[in-house]
Amino acid sequence: MNKEQEALIRVFLVDDHPHGREGMREIIGSDPDFIVVGEAASGEEAIARIDDVLPDLVLMDINMPGMGGLEATQQLKFLYPSLKIVMVTVSDDITHLFEAIKRGAQGYLFKNLAPSAWKEYLRAVVVDEAPMSKEIAFKLLQEFSSAVTGSTANGSSRAKPGISDSSVLTTPLTSREKDILERVVTGESNKEIATAFGLSEHTVKNHLKNILQKLHLDNRVQLTRYAYEQGLLKK
Repeated sequence: MNKEQEALIRVFLVDDHPHGREGMREIIGSDPDFIVVGEAASGEEAIARIDDVLPDLVLMDINMPGMGGLEATQQLKFLYPSLKIVMVTVSDDITHLFEAIKRGAQGYLFKNLAPSAWKEYLRAVVVDEAPMSKEIAFKLLQEFSSAVTGSTANGSSRAKPGISDSSVLTTPLTSREKDILERVVTGESNKEIATAFGLSEHTVKNHLKNILQKLHLDNRVQLTRYAYEQGLLKK
């Protein structure tokens, strides 16, 4: 492998349908920053083959015969903690997203998204900058709020959440970090957060790294879940 190939984002594809893998391969192959280094038709095959190629990123179909994508994700993250895994699905069932994040996935892509959206999102995942979509963020906030209050997911309150007054007692975050956390959980990107606070995107990125390190978390969806579980947000 030459130095140019080493600089590429190495991607491994997992889908039991050949056409599914072909579609992902075409999207990845159309971008000079990515290279497909392996494929598997099942969770079991992915676990057996990934050690041979050690990719940067895995695109994992959720629903497969035998070992499904969720179980395969959990096992791969146990074996390779730094491996980034993005679930690929046609379903918008929010419970799948929750379960995927619990199993260690870094992201979630719908198969019907435009190829340009795929590539932009996957680049962001690789450098730990991928924001949630506003729709996903809202569904997460609804679901987490329901779990905390015992209400239904379609409750009447839809107000934008904010940091709770009691958070100073329960979190190691600074005031600025709490402000940024509030923006993160509503699905704002680094650029949007930077604009809101008059900061550079680089500064926002550093704040997010500090927040994740302090809380021992991996991504923005986990931040949202943490915020609700710890009572750091108010509706």
